[in-house]
Amino acid sequence: MPPQPPAPPADPFPAALRGADVEVIPGAGPVVALTFDAGANSAGLPSILQTLSATGVRGTFFLTGAWASGNPAWVAAIVAGGHRIGNHSMTHPGFTGLTDAQIAQQLAGAEAAISAAGGTARPLFRFPFGERDARTIAAVNALGYVAVRWTVDTLGWKGTSGGISVQTVLDRTLAGLRPGEIVLMHIGSNPDDGSTLDADALPQLIARLRAAGYGFTTLDALLR
Repeated sequence: MPPQPPAPPADPFPAALRGADVEVIPGAGPVVALTFDAGANSAGLPSILQTLSATGVRGTFFLTGAWASGNPAWVAAIVAGGHRIGNHSMTHPGFTGLTDAQIAQQLAGAEAAISAAGGTARPLFRFPFGERDARTIAAVNALGYVAVRWTVDTLGWKGTSGGISVQTVLDRTLAGLRPGEIVLMHIGSNPDDGSTLDADALPQLIARLRAAGYGFTTLDALLR
């Protein structure tokens, strides 16, 4: 029998976030949330964690349950670095084709896998592929999760073979800069060319954001 989700806590996130796939942190001052999706390989993660540690920045990592199950030591390293974890489903399917029961299984499976590796995912969730509609957002909310999208996708995941460079990652993030910006990055390498552009750009990105007068926050800022 698949794992069943525990009953969601009362008011796990602000009521104003219900029905939304959040694209910016409401009411945030000059801060940016760096977020990293993990579902494939971990090629860029050592560099990302080293950069975040060296610069004193904390990020939010959305993990699939399959990735967490296969990489418990990396989950522990993310937690040890003081970073926030979110739920990115168990197996990264498109959600609009799932029933509500299948959505519940996806979230419960990931939550259990992340918990087994020492992490806590609640109440942050990111839809695989960013694929969602009003029904799937409502289903996620009913399970005690707030859906979090992004303000800007760096497109680093497309790799050099997709015409992306470190400069592209920097330019896209700075072009979208605003209070409460949520930046989408990935920890894995491009499967075709092996590039890890988000990891490679991260030291310069942090420096440039700070030079623009911005600090950093995790997505726990949504819960205050």
